[in-house]
Amino acid sequence: MINHEIVFNGLLLAFLSVFVLSALVRWCLGEINIRHVQRYGHRVPDVFRGEIDGEILARMSDYTVESSRFGRWESLFEDALTLAIILTGLLPWLEVVIGFFGLSFIASGLLFLGGLTLLSSVAGLPLSYYQTFVIEKKYGFSTISLGLWITDLLKSLVISLILLGSLLTALLALMEYSPRCWWFLVWLVFAFFQLLMLYLYPVVIAPLFNKYEEIKDEELREAIVSLMARVGLKTEGVYQMDAGKRSRHTNAYFTGLGKTKRIVLYDTLLSSHTREEILSVLAHEIGHWRKRHILKQLIFMEAASLGIFYLIFRFVDWPYLYQTFGFSQNLPYAGLFLASALLGPLGFFLTPFGTIIMRRFEREADELAYALTGTVAPLCSALKRLAKDNLSNLHPHPFYAWFYYSHPPLTERISHLQGMEKKNSS
Repeated sequence: MINHEIVFNGLLLAFLSVFVLSALVRWCLGEINIRHVQRYGHRVPDVFRGEIDGEILARMSDYTVESSRFGRWESLFEDALTLAIILTGLLPWLEVVIGFFGLSFIASGLLFLGGLTLLSSVAGLPLSYYQTFVIEKKYGFSTISLGLWITDLLKSLVISLILLGSLLTALLALMEYSPRCWWFLVWLVFAFFQLLMLYLYPVVIAPLFNKYEEIKDEELREAIVSLMARVGLKTEGVYQMDAGKRSRHTNAYFTGLGKTKRIVLYDTLLSSHTREEILSVLAHEIGHWRKRHILKQLIFMEAASLGIFYLIFRFVDWPYLYQTFGFSQNLPYAGLFLASALLGPLGFFLTPFGTIIMRRFEREADELAYALTGTVAPLCSALKRLAKDNLSNLHPHPFYAWFYYSHPPLTERISHLQGMEKKNSS
């Protein structure tokens, strides 16, 4: 005969153990990275000699340390909030309150999950404000006004209500009308939703926040199109974005799908980099397309999400899950929240598996960029300028970088590029 109390206590203990362990590991990883920067942050790496001086290096280290410390406290706050929601009886109380209204399953689920999402978002606003208007402003990055920041928040809220509300409505409807195979049907909806967002984001959502216009430098635009044509790629346009009204950080990226596929350059990148550097950065991005990295990531994400939805289905169908956390009955939409809270800490420990693959993709893209341009000098120069402009960490702890970094550390990456050219020229 099953001792239910032992099962309840065991599940609660297992959850707390994994949750606390993941939080502790995150904190320790941040700590060893901060100490590594403090110990070695005054040394100019060989590949950066002559590019940065002691003053810039000090700002790089200070920015890394301050941002990392804030990030640790932010993560700890989010963990504490999640634990508070789960362990204080808030969830069963919310169930009772919603039950008084006699709403349908779908409406009740939307109120339950929407209320928790809103609570988490509102609770995180002070942290977002501090990051933007204190840390980023202190180091000369943030240029956004308070009014624009609030406007962005309101726009994001409306978009989230529409998109997440639609997705949750479909999910809850499938849970209600197909209780045994909803996980597979939801996966199909989720996959379609991802593809739809890839297609619509550049032309519907992104323009709500930034102004996009055809790149004004005609020679640069023609050079970009010519570079893409060499590997058989076409784009619907080359655009520049007014990123400078929010931040001085620099970047460039490909976005869209099919007829909405386009190249986007930050105006801050255009104003601070040479034409050759910009072309080398885009050659790297072209490498991702040419090597089908985006398709591979999409396939991996869809396969992983199928497994995740099945695990959530098993959790949601497990009576002990609800009884352990104070519910008197199985409540599938509450199970969704509990399952995500339980699986999240477990997923954290799988982070290196993804970053290892991503770093491999980055090296392959660098190699193709070299093949396209015939030289690594512009890309190395661009990477150094990006590092200086964004106050990147030049001294990450090796284990921290192995665990978290989706790109090879900058000094390692530049050394690899230079070694590759040296090997081919010998």
